[in-house]
Amino acid sequence: MESVLLFILGVAIMVVGLALSIGLHEIGHLVPAKLFGVKVTQYMIGFGKTLFSFRKGETQYGVKAIPLGGYISMIGMFPPGKNGEGARDATTGFMQNMVQDAREQSAQTIKTGEDSRAFYRLPVAKRIVIMLGGPVMNLLIGIALFAILLCGFGTAQNSTTVATVSTCLISPTATNQTCSASDPAAPAYDAGIRPGDRIVSIDGTAITSWDQSTAIIQKSADQALTVVVERDGTRHTFTVTPAMTTKYVTNAQGAVQKDASGTSETVQAGFIGIGPLRELVPQPPTAVLPAVGTQIGAVGGMIVDLPQRMVGVWNAAFGPGERDPNGPISVVGVGRAAGELTALNNVPVVDKVYTMIGLLASLNIALFVFNLIPLLPLDGGHIAGALWEGIRRSWAKLFKKRDPGPVDMAKLMPLTMAVVVVLGGMSLLLIYADIVKPVNLFG
Repeated sequence: MESVLLFILGVAIMVVGLALSIGLHEIGHLVPAKLFGVKVTQYMIGFGKTLFSFRKGETQYGVKAIPLGGYISMIGMFPPGKNGEGARDATTGFMQNMVQDAREQSAQTIKTGEDSRAFYRLPVAKRIVIMLGGPVMNLLIGIALFAILLCGFGTAQNSTTVATVSTCLISPTATNQTCSASDPAAPAYDAGIRPGDRIVSIDGTAITSWDQSTAIIQKSADQALTVVVERDGTRHTFTVTPAMTTKYVTNAQGAVQKDASGTSETVQAGFIGIGPLRELVPQPPTAVLPAVGTQIGAVGGMIVDLPQRMVGVWNAAFGPGERDPNGPISVVGVGRAAGELTALNNVPVVDKVYTMIGLLASLNIALFVFNLIPLLPLDGGHIAGALWEGIRRSWAKLFKKRDPGPVDMAKLMPLTMAVVVVLGGMSLLLIYADIVKPVNLFG
């Protein structure tokens, strides 16, 4: 029962965090819209049936049942058609009707005397500021959360403290990592080194990082080394002879390198059978923006590869394959991960809080990048339309031509509906996959 309650608590915390992120995103649109004089009729978190709402001034504020996004309603999102463009007749097709419906609905939001407060009437720069406000708010949230993670908690780094000591000598590249009676004792265990020991020096060289000790051990195969460790405040000296064994070659990120044929690269090196204790080391404020930039790049790369990744999600959801732990997940998957994390009994509370903040930080960076995709109904689509209008008007002014007027974004409604259908289908697939074949993030 306790695990179930903790799971529910984790889900609830993530739902609240997601709702706050969405709410602040919409505030990023709302504040500049009101400052620029645009009439905003609604501010809503979620979609579907309204759970509760209240009116303040000319704006209705509320929360809806499905927490998959939010929106603000501004009057006059689309300009009217030129010279009766879009008028209906008996031969009007489905696409033309869709465009005209969008224009009519936009026109109906404008009451007598309010035409000057329509969104499409704003200068290009102000429209861009309004539409950028939401994604930028998510970026600022992400930066703040990453600052808390890096400066308040730190990043997980290898310390000079031994966390694990192998009892037997098994090559790191061996398929079976379980000791048997015939396996020789690992050099570190045989010498007397135990978990919790902090390496002080090796052969007279003071050790300040785990990588430093690893480099000495790997180049000292079959050579006796004097290792000084600190245990319970007392220093102990051991003689350890690293065994020659095969290990994988890894890059700076710790990933195994592969050759041109796709085979994992290996090398002969000294090995004593110890593993490091990872500790959180606080970082300076200067580390925050580079970390955010790295996360933005990772999300951008995932979006570029999204079609291929969705094929993998489909194969996993409807086949025997496993989900990619680095692949896309839905809000259901995020909530489930938060619940599973909270319910874990063997994870310290600090680590749970750290991971939860990390999930919210990554989620906000993902919202920032995703909303900048230049397709309607995403914010990036409105920004792209405004930029195109600015280019057209500047070009006309430069060559002393007639002002072409606002870009008729209503003409993109068929494409917008296609994007909505695709995004909706992807969301449903991810939700289904997160239910039947969830990503295992915590072992």
